[in-house]
Amino acid sequence: MQVRVLGCSGAIARNCRTTSFLVDDDLLVDAGTGVGDLTLDEMAAIDDVVLTHSHLDHVAALPLMIDAIASRRTQPVRVHALRPTIDALRTHVFNNVIWPDFASIPSRESPFVSFHEIAIGQQLQLGSRQLKHIEVLPAVHTVPTCGFAVRCVEGTSHWVFSGDTERNSPFWERVNAMDVGALVIETAFSNREQALAERSLHLSPATLADELALIGPGRNYPVYITHTKPSETEEIMSQIAAFADGLRAQGLEQRDIRWLEADGVLHI
Repeated sequence: MQVRVLGCSGAIARNCRTTSFLVDDDLLVDAGTGVGDLTLDEMAAIDDVVLTHSHLDHVAALPLMIDAIASRRTQPVRVHALRPTIDALRTHVFNNVIWPDFASIPSRESPFVSFHEIAIGQQLQLGSRQLKHIEVLPAVHTVPTCGFAVRCVEGTSHWVFSGDTERNSPFWERVNAMDVGALVIETAFSNREQALAERSLHLSPATLADELALIGPGRNYPVYITHTKPSETEEIMSQIAAFADGLRAQGLEQRDIRWLEADGVLHI
């Protein structure tokens, strides 16, 4: 299974695109501004979109993508999300004010997009060409949010994405029961902005360290840091490196922690 990083930044700037991942060629995980780097053919090949939550940096490209590829598809793009996320999209985006209601265009019987409700703990099988198993994981954020664990149906290793979250012990309880090939976890703010991170329910390096301590003993896999604010990325990664060095100095279990970069590809 291949995960292409379209965007992994917590905000926009030159070469900084917000959260979106293309799994193989037919599943999109979140629809931030990174989707805009795909060709029309690549976008048209996407059959399913799974969304973690309704915040703009995770859904901004969805209405634009559907508009771009509608004439190239014979079936609607299927969007899977928590009920509050679907309600927010219908009310605030696809409302014929901000953007056309593509769930009823060109007709309700044959729309450009269809919405499908998911729930925490649910397990899905999606993919018209490469079938994938997806589990909806808990997350803790300012709006209803989830993460995802994705694997090929015939495979065992999962690509796990935390979504936007703060401290989240139920997430680790479930992930520790999985064969994890790689984890992508957010760390939006530096320790200097710890109060803001807590208020907005994001992780900082200090709280990330506490979260990674919940990984089960003997379980080692690459941990990729996503959603860093562009103005703080260097500071965030420096602080993460400092606590990783501290683990090493104490002889404690070390973690393979890397900064996630747009245009990268993870092979699971």
